[in-house]
Amino acid sequence: MMGTRRQCYRSSLCVMASLSNGLLSTVVVLSLMACMAQAQLSPSFYVTTCPNLQAIVASSMAQVVRQEPRMGASLLRLFFHDCFVNGCDASVLLDDTPSMIGEKNAVTNADSLRGYEVIDAIKSLVEAACPSTVSCADILALAARDGVALLGGPSWTVPLGRRDARTASIAAANADLPPVSDGLANLTARFAAKGLSLRDLTALCGAHTVGAARCANFRPHVYNDANVDPGFATLRKTTCPAAGGDATLAALDATSPTRFDVSYYRDLMARRGLLHSDQELFNGGPADELVRLYSTNGEAFNRDFAAAMVRMGSMSPLTGSAGEIRLNCRRAN
Repeated sequence: MMGTRRQCYRSSLCVMASLSNGLLSTVVVLSLMACMAQAQLSPSFYVTTCPNLQAIVASSMAQVVRQEPRMGASLLRLFFHDCFVNGCDASVLLDDTPSMIGEKNAVTNADSLRGYEVIDAIKSLVEAACPSTVSCADILALAARDGVALLGGPSWTVPLGRRDARTASIAAANADLPPVSDGLANLTARFAAKGLSLRDLTALCGAHTVGAARCANFRPHVYNDANVDPGFATLRKTTCPAAGGDATLAALDATSPTRFDVSYYRDLMARRGLLHSDQELFNGGPADELVRLYSTNGEAFNRDFAAAMVRMGSMSPLTGSAGEIRLNCRRAN
């Protein structure tokens, strides 16, 4: 925690300097707010109230990923889609109610997000060990981290202490989650609005080194965009016709779809990104340099990815008396 306080102090000095020069920006303010939020969380939050928490999550994830490696990628995506909508509060896990249409039905989530039942199962084990203690939001954060590590990616210390939202917002999900049609300018703006930099954006998109996408999401890119390797486009069209087959899956990283590595960035440099938004990272813009770096330097990618995950995971958490500890991740208490 002392290191976090020092970082927040340095950020405060930067903000005061910006104020004195009349240069205060939204990104600076959001970065400081994220740092302050991280200071409210702590890796040792459950050390006395639920000491076996991380072991329970790790054991469960090991079994899940062993049975279906893709699930590691799915839970990572689930965490991202939770955090980008009003912070990491497990709102994405809430089912619809008569008075609320949840985030599961948002444009980028419907028929796409998966892994809810894995979180349900882990939550049941955690509740048996530590009743009414651990939030669904923290379980999701830990599961995402463990999924990455099990697929060969980096691990990181997860700050804990989040609480769960009592409601969800399909409108916020539709407004905040990046569609696959976004260009780099829009992606950069969306991430900046969350206090995340171009480096964070480029590193976090590296999550697409694992997992798969639906034909409906990559069809426009392989059929209509010019910045696609012709051979790659032809290959993808064999399983994704111009009409129909929307649910057919293709690996986001065809080289090593179940291994968390840097081949995603090498694919981008070869114009073999599966989604339009993927290829935008290497298309003559400001992210090109980072793509080149990560394509040859796995250590830099792992370091930046882990740091970006901690920053993203610390966005606007519910803490203290805000929110609740849900007993069932699918519904408010």
